Amino acid sequence: MVREILIWPDPVLKKKASPVAKVDDSIRGLIDDLFETMYAADGVGLAAPQVGVLKNVIVLDTSPRQPEARPVAMVNPVILSLEGAITYSEGCLSIPGEAEDVDRAAIVTVEYLDADGQSQTLRAEGLLAVAVQHETDHLKGTVFVDHISSLKRELIRKRMKRLKAERAEQREAPPA
Repeated sequence: MVREILIWPDPVLKKKASPVAKVDDSIRGLIDDLFETMYAADGVGLAAPQVGVLKNVIVLDTSPRQPEARPVAMVNPVILSLEGAITYSEGCLSIPGEAEDVDRAAIVTVEYLDADGQSQTLRAEGLLAVAVQHETDHLKGTVFVDHISSLKRELIRKRMKRLKAERAEQREAPPA
């Protein structure tokens, strides 16, 4: 099921997500919904808090830009190590139409549970490394604009508030 993606500065996006105690059918259903929502929005990553669920669950699929990559769901991801540096122009499904350069680690090693509850470790580079860091930030209540200047952040905040107001108007308008 495609879920509504919260638009920043929604207060839920500033909250910390909770660890998942057990990977069960409800978590697998959430993972399916996250993938479906991410693909419908043409994204490469999505975190559960972005759809209003404060659980430590993210999904990633950078294969459109990294053909060797595979879709991956991560439950309770923990970054074990960060190496090197990269500046990447990041966007976010919760901040549509915006992109800014963010400094990240070029290589990341992350440990997580997969959709079967099995422990996995992944070493990611390039876009996948950036996406892992971006999505795990969401689990801590951080969005990519928290990594940019306050002036740029405030300009984006104003545009997102306008977008939210426009969307609310569209929902309230009677069908033509």
